[in-house]
Amino acid sequence: MPSYSMGQAAQMLRVSPETVRRWAETGRLAAVRAADGARAVDGVVLAAFAKERAAGLHPVPAGAAVTSVRNSFAGIVTAVRLDDVAAQVEIQSGPHRVVSVVTRESVEALGITVGATVTARVKSTDVHIDLT
Repeated sequence: MPSYSMGQAAQMLRVSPETVRRWAETGRLAAVRAADGARAVDGVVLAAFAKERAAGLHPVPAGAAVTSVRNSFAGIVTAVRLDDVAAQVEIQSGPHRVVSVVTRESVEALGITVGATVTARVKSTDVHIDLT
């Protein structure tokens, strides 16, 4: 199961690393200390927090940088629903929720799971997902 450093979590949430550290210190975002003493956030915990934040339960702090890249949404996988042939992948990218239907084979080959870091690329009506 993936876990993320404070800096990586900050990138996913589109806030500063200091904001993530403060959230961890106050218990707003669960983090654990690794053997080397660095703090880390479990991918599933981060995915749930990103989803709650997008729903307005954890608003973006004043002054936090929010950026976008045209047609590209870096984010964290919040849900994967598998069928016999198809799969539905839900991604939280800052305040944006992206849902893509791809083949089950692609999801399994890329190892896409809840908490994984991915980038959704949108071209017209197509969405491509790159594991990052």
